[in-house]
This record gives sequence, C-alpha cells and structure tokens, in this order.
Amino acid sequence: MQFFRKNDIGEIIDSLDFDKNILKNKNILITGGSGFIGKYILQVLIDLRNQYNIDFSIYSIDNFITSDNTFVDYFTNQNVNFMSHDINQELEIDVNFDYLVSLAGIASPYYYNAHPLQTLDVSINGLKNMFKLKQNKDSKFIFFSSSEIYGDPPADQIPTKETYRGNVTSVGPRSCYDESKRVGETICYINSTYLGKKTAIIRPFNIFGPGMLIKDYRIIPNLTRSLILKEELNIYDRGYQTRTYCYITDAINGFLRVIFKDEKFGIYNIGNDQNEISVIELVEIAEKVMSTKINYKITPYPKEYPADQPQRRCPDISNAKKNLNYEPKVSLQEGLKRHFDFSKVFSKKI
Repeated sequence: MQFFRKNDIGEIIDSLDFDKNILKNKNILITGGSGFIGKYILQVLIDLRNQYNIDFSIYSIDNFITSDNTFVDYFTNQNVNFMSHDINQELEIDVNFDYLVSLAGIASPYYYNAHPLQTLDVSINGLKNMFKLKQNKDSKFIFFSSSEIYGDPPADQIPTKETYRGNVTSVGPRSCYDESKRVGETICYINSTYLGKKTAIIRPFNIFGPGMLIKDYRIIPNLTRSLILKEELNIYDRGYQTRTYCYITDAINGFLRVIFKDEKFGIYNIGNDQNEISVIELVEIAEKVMSTKINYKITPYPKEYPADQPQRRCPDISNAKKNLNYEPKVSLQEGLKRHFDFSKVFSKKI
C-alpha cells in the first residue's frame, strides 16, 4: 500500500536547499498528519532523517474525521509518534516542541458542508490548543490557512497578493471554512505581535497529486474517479470558474521552505502562478494527457456541495519567490499524468 511516487519524494528532497542540520535534536509536531498533505510532509521528514542521518523526533496528531488510519501503522514503524486525538480538545504532551505545524482541518467543501461547526472549531480552538503545548524558546508555529480567505477577488486583484484583504461573507455556505481560516490567521498574528511567538501562515492554492482520496469530491479527485470507474463527471455551475493547479512536489517544497525559515512572522501564498484555466479546460487537458474521452455534464450544485464558489483563483507568488527562493517546476500536464497514472495503478487502495 502506498500514497506517493518514490521519485516524487526524492524530487522534493533534492529541491530543498536549506541546511538540514537545523533539524538536529528537534521535536516536530504535525496535526492532521493522516491527511493528503500531512502524509507527504511526514514521509519527507522520515526520508530526510534517514538520508542525512540526523536525529530528530516526529509527532503527529489526527482524529480521522475526513481521513482514515490506514497508514498509522506504517508511520509508527518509521518512528513517527502517532496519536489519535481531536486537537479541539486540550492535550498534554510532556515534550517541548520546536516546530508546531497546524495542518488539521476540513478542506473539502463536501465535508465542511457536512461538518460546519467542527470546521470552524479546528482552526480556532484547535489552533489555540496547539499554542498551549510545551515549547522551546525559539519554537515556531506554522498555520496552514487557505486561498479561500481571499473569497472572490475582483479582476484587478488577480493574481492575488498576500496583501489583498479579501471579498468574503460571514453568512454563506462556505463561511465556516473561510472565516475559520481568517480567525486562525488572526490568532497567529496576535501570538506573534503581542506574545513574541515565531509564526508563519501558509495559503495553499489548489494542490493535487498521488494519494488524494477519490472520495474527496473536489475536481481532480472527481476527474480521477471518472477516468478509473468510467463514470460521468458532474461539473457544477457552468464550468467557467478558473483555477491554477500546483503539483504536490512543488507544494511540499514550498511548505517546507516556510516551515524551516527562521523569521518572526511571515505570510506566503504557495501554489502555481501559471495556466489559470476553467474547469472545462481542465477536463480537455486531462483528456489529452490520458488519451481518452471524459463524459461530463453541467449540473447545478447538489445539496451536499456548497455553492458560491469563487469565480477565479490565481496566486501571486512573488513573495515566496523572493524570500524563499521558491519556484514551481512541474507543469500541469506532467503533474496530471503522474497523478492519473499512479491512481490507475493504486485505484483499489486510494
């Protein structure tokens, strides 16, 4: 059973140009470690520890509300301290953490529509509980926010910079997710500005790759399901909404550069700033990549899926390029091919 392409993990590690010795004797905590992004970060940390023979400890927490415990035994055997726990509830761990990475969250619209209060809670009380954990003098907190905090930007704010304040509603079908991330960012800002904590905020933009669950219900998992099971693809609204897409190796590269950067406070868009395309255009590219026909239909939003999607989403990543030396390298076509080829082979296990 596997959730990644071995070449991808090696590609991520080879792309990291910071001094790996900063990890020596550190304690690293990842909440949401069983999620799509969490598993990749854990695997890269494991391989860094083994490849460079650096002694550091890895801890992970998850309550499996939108994932499962399939890989817990695997990670435990790789010397990851895995705890089944809801971070919304206080937790006492007799460890002083050096890096506390808040990845726990409910990111799929299908699932946060089903669990709105839990979605709101994890980015507020869950994050506050992380700040209560033991830490060292120079510990750093990293909060995984979302591109959704920008809401539906006007045309003159595309590509969107970190300085854009957002066009969101507090009383809409996506508010539980959008507003929870905005409050989480405020918690980080307060802890940095008033309490002297080192914090960083990551705003990911449409990350995809091997290991995404078909039942995630976002567009690329839905495309994957259509390709593997030969099912008709439902495209919501008119299919004109546009996005850029970032392959997982480029995303993890950027995330780790933020996590291990020594700074008091930082906010970074991490994603790909190239090829802003509509959902229908994405389907057409997938057809060419896989040399197959995808049957789809335009349909209204089902009751299980929240409406009011942002019409455009494209990051300005000049801040990450300048301050992190971050540069996405995998094209959309190459990323889709890697993803679909992997998914076809492991379709019974994802």
